[in-house]
Amino acid sequence: MSLIVQKYGGTSVGDAERIKNVANRVAQSCAHGDQIVVVVSAMSGVTDSLIALAKQITPMPPEREMDMLLATGEQTTIALVAMALHAIRVDAVSLTGAQAGITTDGVHTKAKITNITPHEVHALLDEVNVVIVAGFQGQTAEGEITTLGRGGSDLTALALAAALKADLCQIYTDVEGVFTADPRIVPGARKMDEISYDEMLELAGSGAKVMQLRSVEIAKKFGVVFEVRSSLSDKPGTIVKEETRSMEDIVVRGVAVDKNQAKVTLLGVPDKPGVAAKVFRALADAAISVDVIVQNVSHDATLPLTDVSFTVDKPDLAKALQVIESIRSDIGFREVLSDEKIAKLSMVGVGMRSHAGVAAKMFESLAHEGINIGMISTSEIKVSVVIEITQADQALRAVHKAFIG
Repeated sequence: MSLIVQKYGGTSVGDAERIKNVANRVAQSCAHGDQIVVVVSAMSGVTDSLIALAKQITPMPPEREMDMLLATGEQTTIALVAMALHAIRVDAVSLTGAQAGITTDGVHTKAKITNITPHEVHALLDEVNVVIVAGFQGQTAEGEITTLGRGGSDLTALALAAALKADLCQIYTDVEGVFTADPRIVPGARKMDEISYDEMLELAGSGAKVMQLRSVEIAKKFGVVFEVRSSLSDKPGTIVKEETRSMEDIVVRGVAVDKNQAKVTLLGVPDKPGVAAKVFRALADAAISVDVIVQNVSHDATLPLTDVSFTVDKPDLAKALQVIESIRSDIGFREVLSDEKIAKLSMVGVGMRSHAGVAAKMFESLAHEGINIGMISTSEIKVSVVIEITQADQALRAVHKAFIG
């Protein structure tokens, strides 16, 4: 008997027929004698609808109340999936994140899992065939409901797989695996049979929507090998695992574009030690993640000023601007600008470590398309550039063609 964690995303449970399809797939796994823990997202479109509804009430809803609201999406799904399983004579029980023993910190809308105590899950698996857990949510030690941020159901599934010491973790979605680029934008994109944790981390952090970044971090930390596959077919998916030597044979594994980015620029910042630390400490304390950072230092000794630009997730822009304004008098910068019409293009591959000229080839392919680069960021296995959002799809296709074909 194996213990399997299966996660189904919003499109996989998007309507009554798809929920029945999920129930039938789970029932097939049960027929092999396995214990199944199912983690589900809210039905497709529900979370966005709830956010839109909240913003009709107030432009800046309190984050605690947003968690109370958004957690209902997954709770609806777990009940419906349990009903669908009962309808085909499979014993099942649904649990909220809190009931499943998922404890988080107190950062509303972006909580981090601090501990999972899955005693209730284990106990119920001894009584029923299937336990269905609401993804995307947990509870603080004080009993406050929290949510884990976009894609948080992936995090729930992989964290539960680690805590339960599951034999297998399957992430079911509406695509057949992880592709070299978004196939909706790049028709020639190919499904990968396998990808390393580090490559998947970089792609997830670069806008690839298949997996949530923090979920891959959990998988890497605890060595959870998992498969990304389609809930609408029986074809094998993509295995995400520790890096192997053969992976270095491929220079660029995949290309991704993130259109959910915004740029903030501080003009006339005093060029002295400690200023940057104050800016980014204030943003960190507000739980705002910063990605690409560029500083332009003045060479005029009479004007020791600098400009600092950085990118944040677009939903965090308003909050970031509030934080920056709150420290204006302390920092003494001249002006703050923001730009939501940008995108971040990234290419990823562990093979970059041992191949020279990768960045140059990327820049040449963009120049050939007349695409200007605003900011550049690199790591050992990734090169990212910030470009105009109107050129994002064109840039993605150009770089994919240059490296992957």
